[in-house]
Amino acid sequence: MLAGALVLGGCSAADDRTGASGPDRAAAAGPEAAADGRAGAAAAAPQAEGAAKGPQQQPAVRPHVVRTAALGIEAADARKVLAAARTAAEGAGGYVGSESTRRSADGSRDGGRITSTVVLRVPADRFDAVLGALEGGGRLLHRKVEAQDVTEKVADIDSRVKSQQASVARVREMMDRATVLGDVVMLEGELSKRQSELESLLAQQNALKDQTALGTITVEVSEPPAAPEAKEKDAGPSVSGALGKGWSAFTTVLRYLLLAVAVVLPFAVTAALGALVFRVLRRLRRPGPGAVESPPPARVPAARSADAAGAAPADPTESAEVSG
Repeated sequence: MLAGALVLGGCSAADDRTGASGPDRAAAAGPEAAADGRAGAAAAAPQAEGAAKGPQQQPAVRPHVVRTAALGIEAADARKVLAAARTAAEGAGGYVGSESTRRSADGSRDGGRITSTVVLRVPADRFDAVLGALEGGGRLLHRKVEAQDVTEKVADIDSRVKSQQASVARVREMMDRATVLGDVVMLEGELSKRQSELESLLAQQNALKDQTALGTITVEVSEPPAAPEAKEKDAGPSVSGALGKGWSAFTTVLRYLLLAVAVVLPFAVTAALGALVFRVLRRLRRPGPGAVESPPPARVPAARSADAAGAAPADPTESAEVSG
């Protein structure tokens, strides 16, 4: 009976320890279990707080935009409009990038129209104000405004610059720790290559920053075309007009005659020289005054000559005529 009472008492004590609450069990487990519980609760507290606040918002990315504009203005005083454009750009904190002037050959008395082109760089926040001031300088011929978003390109360049800078720093650290000459030479070549790439990326980054920070406005200022000259009204024929037209016709005919003489003159001189040479040669071939020309022998028919030789002449006069 005593042994049975002891067994029943032990089972009852075990049941009481098993049915104890969580804090009692943690206290019974010792200080290590209590410390683990407190650490878990501390770790779960921020997670619960974050879940209560919701997802964190990403910081807004500032857009990067390249703005350009082109204006064509016609004004009677082009120099005044150009001076106003320079003043507007400098007043907004910008500057004049370039300026050129040309004169068109349109055959007018003043030598042609003058056209000037000026390129202005103005801050992006004053771009619209300067553009509006320039449009009122004269008669607007054409207007073109463009905006190009380069935010992704700027972000990509910035990321590549940071990565390349870290790469260059790692290569420098490796060079400081290198002790073998071959490793030093190889690392120097790699450092030079990465440094060159970094400089190229930095140049692109600076160019993008300049394009986004300052807008470009191209202004072309031209003078208006010259007005056509008014034609004089025809008041009918007059004596002075007739004399003028007659004199003009006379001078025109005289001019053409002189041109004809000038064309024929070389041929006439050549013909005169030829005739002169011919006459000189002809005179040289003539005999002198003392020379007697012998008459050409007369031809007598053969039958008559034979009869004259066979028959004696009866009269000396006839004989002389026959012989003659």
